[in-house]
Amino acid sequence: MLVHHDNPARAGMLARMGSLQQAAYTRPIEYQEGRAHGLRAIEVKNGPLRFMSMADRALDIAQIEYRGENLTFLSKPGLNGRNQFDTNGLEAQRSIMGGLFFTCGFENICAPYVTPEGSKYPAGSYPMHGRIRTTPAEHVSSDAYWDGDDRYVLQVSGEMREAELFGENMVLRRSITSVYGEPRITVEDEVTNESFRTEPLMWMYHCNVGWPLLDEGAEVVIPSRKATPRDATTAADGTPWNEIGAPVDNRPESVYLHELVADKDGRGFAGVVNRRLGLGLMIEFDAADFPYFMEWKSMGSGDYVVGLEPSNSSVLGRGWHEERGDLHTLAPQTSERKTLTFTVIEGDEAIDALIARRDALLGA
Repeated sequence: MLVHHDNPARAGMLARMGSLQQAAYTRPIEYQEGRAHGLRAIEVKNGPLRFMSMADRALDIAQIEYRGENLTFLSKPGLNGRNQFDTNGLEAQRSIMGGLFFTCGFENICAPYVTPEGSKYPAGSYPMHGRIRTTPAEHVSSDAYWDGDDRYVLQVSGEMREAELFGENMVLRRSITSVYGEPRITVEDEVTNESFRTEPLMWMYHCNVGWPLLDEGAEVVIPSRKATPRDATTAADGTPWNEIGAPVDNRPESVYLHELVADKDGRGFAGVVNRRLGLGLMIEFDAADFPYFMEWKSMGSGDYVVGLEPSNSSVLGRGWHEERGDLHTLAPQTSERKTLTFTVIEGDEAIDALIARRDALLGA
């Protein structure tokens, strides 16, 4: 059947450029030097929005730019592929890049953990933030296609397997989608327990905002009913959790556990806005999927970043959940799905609308 493409959205674009790759594309790439040598990735350009999905690191999104401005944090080691220290306790910090987000789990999130003697769970040693974030993707695909005549879709997908002989066999299927003309990225994930025993499923998205979006005068926007400091160091931090100051040499990190207020549709959100730049970054999610939400605020020079962390488990760690008896688990041959959306906020009006949305939920 012949289909006529006469919609101005499609025909208008095709009339104005020789190749649509002037405006939008997905493109497999491979880095050539340093710690990133051999690292496979998918570069996605959606008009002014450009990002990299790391095929060798769970398809997590490392770099993201909007109109040439960086939005995320890249840690001191920079981009890096697989390393011998990826999953060695605290040494895993040498391979944490930051990025728009990295996926934490599934046997553990946050601090390294060793199962104590007498535990009802199998013996194990679990690195900081788990192993899934360093797992290379298989069945990787990327595409750019018309969905009808008015939606040009950019999509990346693949599968990651966290598995061990005589141990877990957890499979993450991931799809990352962005539509041309919309400054938005949607991550749709499904985790399946392909083993024959119930497995822990600790699952957190570590979303990271960096300079220049994060700078003195920026604001963290969270509809938080209550913010509880994780520890004494955080409790001693006299700076409000939502205020961003200039970097301070050797300043310790602060971590807050927030009680989020969801909207009437059950949606939760959080973001960082910078009025000087006229930009912000917002994440949205189904609040029921993420009963925990943490804020990582690191104002130290060289480690200047704010992390927004929707999670099904607490930053207090696996041991805390085991002691309480509420460690989240997944039954054999069953699946869980989660969706996370990132949206670039542009202009004073959009920033005002985001803040008004927060204030309405808090009754301000």
